[in-house]
Amino acid sequence: MNRLFIGFALVLSGVAAAQVAAPERISSTATRPIYADLSRPLEERVEDALSRMSISEKLHIIHAQSKFSSRGVPRLGIPDLWTDDGPHGVRPDVLWDEWEQAGQSNDSCVAFPALTCLAACWDPGIARLYGESLGEEARYRGKSVLLGPGINIYRTPLNGRNFEYLGEDPFLASEMAVSYIQGLQSRGVAACVKHYALNNNEVNRHTTNVVIDDRTLYEIYLPAFKAAVERGGAWSLMGAYNLLGDEHLCHNDRMLNGILKNEWGFDGAVISDWGGCHDTRQAIANGLDLEFGSWTDGLANGASNAYNNYYLADPYLKLIESGEVSTDELDDKARRVLRLIMRTAMDPSYGYGSLCSEAHYDAARRIGDDGIVLLRNEKNVLPIRSREGGKILVVGENAIKMMTVGGGSSSLKAQREVSPLEGIRKAAEGRGMSVDYARGYVGDVSGEYNGVVTGQNLSDSRTPAQLIAEAVEKARDADYVIFVGGLNKSPGQDCEDSDRESLDLPYAQDDVIAALVKANRNLAVVNISGNAVAMPWVKDVPAIVQAWFLGSEAGNSIADVLFGDVNPSGKLPFTFPAKLSDSPAHAMGAYPGVKRDDSPIVDLEYKEGLLVGYRWHDTRKIRPLFSFGHGLSYTDFRLGKASADRRQIADNDSITFTVDVTNTGRRAGAEVVQLYISDPDCSVERPAKELKAFRKVWLQPGETKSVSLTVGRDALSYFDAERHEWVAEPGDFTAHIGTSSDKISSSVKFNLTR
Repeated sequence: MNRLFIGFALVLSGVAAAQVAAPERISSTATRPIYADLSRPLEERVEDALSRMSISEKLHIIHAQSKFSSRGVPRLGIPDLWTDDGPHGVRPDVLWDEWEQAGQSNDSCVAFPALTCLAACWDPGIARLYGESLGEEARYRGKSVLLGPGINIYRTPLNGRNFEYLGEDPFLASEMAVSYIQGLQSRGVAACVKHYALNNNEVNRHTTNVVIDDRTLYEIYLPAFKAAVERGGAWSLMGAYNLLGDEHLCHNDRMLNGILKNEWGFDGAVISDWGGCHDTRQAIANGLDLEFGSWTDGLANGASNAYNNYYLADPYLKLIESGEVSTDELDDKARRVLRLIMRTAMDPSYGYGSLCSEAHYDAARRIGDDGIVLLRNEKNVLPIRSREGGKILVVGENAIKMMTVGGGSSSLKAQREVSPLEGIRKAAEGRGMSVDYARGYVGDVSGEYNGVVTGQNLSDSRTPAQLIAEAVEKARDADYVIFVGGLNKSPGQDCEDSDRESLDLPYAQDDVIAALVKANRNLAVVNISGNAVAMPWVKDVPAIVQAWFLGSEAGNSIADVLFGDVNPSGKLPFTFPAKLSDSPAHAMGAYPGVKRDDSPIVDLEYKEGLLVGYRWHDTRKIRPLFSFGHGLSYTDFRLGKASADRRQIADNDSITFTVDVTNTGRRAGAEVVQLYISDPDCSVERPAKELKAFRKVWLQPGETKSVSLTVGRDALSYFDAERHEWVAEPGDFTAHIGTSSDKISSSVKFNLTR
């Protein structure tokens, strides 16, 4: 704990810290060293510091010294670098050499909605707010690097970690990630974009060797990372656990040196996932800059002083001393880590940050409000109509279970968490309505992760039949029934290091829902998950809400939408397949891979190629349960006929499409206008259509706004693997404008010339 606060003091005091650390080196000189002079250009400061460091000091800063920190250069007053999970909130501190909690009283946080919810907002402005708020919390906690955002593509609905990511479409993920990163780094905290790349399932994640063609790699799985680097300006990036071309992605020459650093010009630091480094020589040569977690039990496992036995520690020094490797790679790694430190910990201009502020809770609630998706609303069951003396029954374990604890490294110690039952009860009582509760089903009654304990006692000895009988009896006497179920963050559901076993809801929830439908037709199902789920009752339930893992303000956001204080405007960032075999990876038999004989390696071929998510459903004409981009509102919108500013463009031109959007209902609300491009005459096979632009527009009742969406050559291009370049072939294209991938209101043809 003392080390943490000493490190934080160094962060905030900048040059003063350097003077305290080494007064004989700095205070006695007439001028400050270049590296300590914040008025000097960054690269001058980095090179000056590097020139003053010994080989030993350079090695110290490129590997961990604790679970979440790497050593600085005390002699020069360069502070330690502190990292922390995760993408949804600042993880509580663990002990120096162990994974258990440090037991501090000042490391609670605001839990923000999971990134699936952020993606469902379809609003880069909200992503910016998310990053800024999270950055302020991390800055206050003395963290220089936040391990997020996660931007791996949603390839299979069984992936246990999908809830941490930004959906199935590379364009949507790119737009949201760029704003998140810019917001986070505007507060002096580095984004560590993860997991680069192809980390699209948790089962066999350490041993999966992905087999993929270059076109699919560049068109589907790399664009969000490229945008994070080139447009977001990410200061760090995390390698993935899995392999590509039989080479682990935390030291993969092609991915790190060839693509990331050479093609994209990344000047930040590549950080290993914890335990993702496996070989000293590969780590030296293949682009890894900063190694974490290789001895995951700290000093108690392996050799004494395990941190010095990391692959980039003493083994690296021995290779240098023997003359087997030069110091060129070491200088590059140290240079990148110094750049990272100077952009964050050594820049006091960002201030102190703030923790658990009401502004952050407001931001969390707003993100949740905007990301909740109304999937179905027959007969306008929602919003709940207030009636003095009205009765509401809430059913389901997820209405009371804390969701901020669990799920893996994104687990948090939230200062507070409003449950769905609490949020609904507060909103109902304010309207003169009463709320009753029935358990309905028993799922996972535990509530602990890495020493953070919810304190909830969810045990219940009743049988499933007894639980259903109670819920049905109460439902018959209610004006509204709200079932709150879905997944949780237990292993085998939405959780790191494991995948789901099926698309079905766990704990026989389908039986509960089927019984409630018969007891009361005013039923709304609120599904809490970061993944698509099967809904065999979909045509029977009049109202369905996709609510995600919403963090600290979960209950308030859910109540805001259910009672109509907020008009839902979220749109799905991934497709809900009608059944698992409709999902492309599973339809092609391309999950979870094939284990090699006499080897732990599992080869996983991405046989579906480009046809991920809606690209598969649209191209193969397979009707989904709910389409990508789908989301209803409590008002109605009408899109006029789209037009283009020209019908013929040259190779380097852009084209702008305009459509009028009118709110034809009685409530203010927001619609997301989506633009997809088709290239029907291309010489290579392309998906039926692909998202290339979108815009969320807010409208008062009766109001009309004109929405313009511009696309350029990049939106018309495919990746030519043989030529290793992006190609836009002259010919006819079609722009489709609508409100989801399966709800196109108008199309415009245009021609690309040379």
